[in-house]
Amino acid sequence: MTATPNGGSAGKNAAGQCNELYAFGARSFSVWDANLNRVYDSGDEFEKNTQALSNGRFNASNDNDSLDSRSASKGPEPEGVVVGKFGKKTYAFVGLERIGGVMVYDVSKPASASFVTYLNTRNNATGDLGPEGLALIPGDKSPNGKPLLVIGNEVSGTTAILQINLQY
Repeated sequence: MTATPNGGSAGKNAAGQCNELYAFGARSFSVWDANLNRVYDSGDEFEKNTQALSNGRFNASNDNDSLDSRSASKGPEPEGVVVGKFGKKTYAFVGLERIGGVMVYDVSKPASASFVTYLNTRNNATGDLGPEGLALIPGDKSPNGKPLLVIGNEVSGTTAILQINLQY
């Protein structure tokens, strides 16, 4: 095992071959508390919620519509998240870069976050593809007085603006 200057492991042996494996996220999102304790993780919910899509094949990529093309490599690949408070509720909007669309979770009680809905305007190999960035526009700054979710799509070069209709 090769040591790093700070005394830790570089994850490679003397021959330069990797002998440790690290994996970070890419198929879920986590909620952490102020003490850096993970209190929630969505696990395999993204893939469970996208497996029966009628507007895209399961684990398709953002630049093709091939069934399972992403299963061996990060699946739906959550790319970005924005969080917004609406009344007494707090929601996380998680963009999925590969299959597309946005997962919405109620994170008002972080340790018991819950799936709300999945928004996806993809149409198989066309439509909005590859959400890269998300932004929330509060209702008081919106042109129509309603909160808006703005999604920049890298592959299709489109911008989707979704109105958030609140129901209490």
